[in-house]
Amino acid sequence: MGPCDRIECPQAVRRSGCHPPRALTMIEVYSWATPNGHKVHIMLEECGLPYRAFPVDIGAGDQFEPAFLAISPNNKIPAIVDPDGPDGKPISLFESGAILLYLAGKTGQLLPADVRGKYEVLQWLMFQMGGVGPMLGQTHHFRVYAPEKIDYAIDRYTNEAKRLYGVMNRQLAKSKYIAGADYSIADIAIFPWLRSWKNQGIDWNDYPHLKGWFDEIAARPAVQRGVEVLAQQRKPLVDEQSRKMLFGTEQYKPR
Repeated sequence: MGPCDRIECPQAVRRSGCHPPRALTMIEVYSWATPNGHKVHIMLEECGLPYRAFPVDIGAGDQFEPAFLAISPNNKIPAIVDPDGPDGKPISLFESGAILLYLAGKTGQLLPADVRGKYEVLQWLMFQMGGVGPMLGQTHHFRVYAPEKIDYAIDRYTNEAKRLYGVMNRQLAKSKYIAGADYSIADIAIFPWLRSWKNQGIDWNDYPHLKGWFDEIAARPAVQRGVEVLAQQRKPLVDEQSRKMLFGTEQYKPR
């Protein structure tokens, strides 16, 4: 294992000798191959920004390391450190939606400049952050990860997943992209969550407009590159150690 193969704090990474030269102003991405991680990976690929991805193995508990908590106090991936922040000084950010907004602002890409267009995108970004992510995450949990099958929970969250898919399908019946005529951070935020449609109990035949959109987004070269970031390092999160880290005692220890 090389010095860049596991998470280290930015200072340790610089000391290791594997950090890229400052002149490149490479963004450091502390992440894992999950839907929220892929949002940021895809955004960076779409914007053409140089970056280096550092794996945070959430099944092994890397998210609880003090160095990671220093930039992501909620112990969730992804987080970034941009050596070239808005004032020329380094800035760290956590929460994938905030990171998407930051990168859109930094590059002037994938978020409309006009006020109306911007808020049309932002409402769908919030729809993902407040609905699609949390609800589909619960669907995954009770259908795949929960140690016991609870019919009420499975039905509740599967039905909510179907409802959310219906909302998006109706929107895309009248709009090329989720927030209008142009591809945006709203599309980037939603797409990775729908890649696990089978785990959500979804039949694509029920959502033809959404399926067409999904296939178009999946065919984008930057998206294809983004979903491969750290993908080879991901492991199934169904062993007892992973459950402890993600859903059990380690998750709820005071820190």
